[in-house]
Amino acid sequence: MTYGKAVLIAADQLVNALLAGWPDETLSSRAWRWEQNGVRSWPRRFIDRLFFWEQDHCYQSYISEREGRQLPPELR
Repeated sequence: MTYGKAVLIAADQLVNALLAGWPDETLSSRAWRWEQNGVRSWPRRFIDRLFFWEQDHCYQSYISEREGRQLPPELR
């Protein structure tokens, strides 16, 4: 993972925590979970449109969180 991408993920997780989310989860992953749990679906649709070049961005972020892809190799 590049330095820039790591900083963007950290900023994303900070914003999510400030919005009362889990501190180690991105907004995209949270949006996917919300839609699956019937909480609300507009955040997932909005975020996926922002990342139009990446198919199923929120779902892929959720899978990344589940697999710990953003963690250092020593912690996976």
